[in-house]
Amino acid sequence: MRQDEIWDVVAARAYDTPGTGMFAPDVLDPAVDRLAELAGGGHALEFAIGTGRVAVPLSDRGVPVTGIELSAPMIEQLRTKVDEASIPVVPGDMATARVPGEFELVYLVFNTIANLLTQSEQVECFRNAARHLVPGGRFVIELGVPDLRVLPPGQRGMVFHDEPGYLGVDTYDTVNQHLVSHHFTFGDGREAELFRTPQRYIWPAELDLMAQLAGMELESRHADWSGTEFTAESGSHVSVYRLPDTPGR
Repeated sequence: MRQDEIWDVVAARAYDTPGTGMFAPDVLDPAVDRLAELAGGGHALEFAIGTGRVAVPLSDRGVPVTGIELSAPMIEQLRTKVDEASIPVVPGDMATARVPGEFELVYLVFNTIANLLTQSEQVECFRNAARHLVPGGRFVIELGVPDLRVLPPGQRGMVFHDEPGYLGVDTYDTVNQHLVSHHFTFGDGREAELFRTPQRYIWPAELDLMAQLAGMELESRHADWSGTEFTAESGSHVSVYRLPDTPGR
């Protein structure tokens, strides 16, 4: 399935979970705090802005935010919160769509770069970020670390979450660096609903090379938005890439 088919009206209406999950204050507030700090009083551009989970509170903090979003239903859901004048959105692919102006900060959160299913698309995403940045501007990515160490030899899948009424299973294609997250929700009966998201997982070092190809360099990497040290045991990272002040450096 294409990404615009996955993020349809049903997915958009079910995406927001105010106060819980990725909308929980302890998850969202540190991200908004860090992004506001990195914007430094300048303008921010969010790739794959979705329903505005991060953009709306960041805008409320006084940071002018613009977005790029592929899914029309996700944009429609965002418009139930803020109008176009408050947070402008350009419909399109985050690897290729262009937004007028330049930005001190471009950011891409919650594993969303993995929705681009080829390495070349992911490289173009970095290049697109660099095109939108002022000299000295920053590109921030939040992404999980591939957890392949848990896979026994010959096994292609694993349960990543299990609770009453929900089961999450990841299946891997390690040759192509692809995984599919299968989200099963069910009640007491026999039927269940399935939502699947295909991704291309990326190693941190591979991200760093993508940044170099786009003319950026790694400025910092932490395990989370609060600045926890990134180690070999970290399950995710927040990486900040910087476009040099001097063109062609």
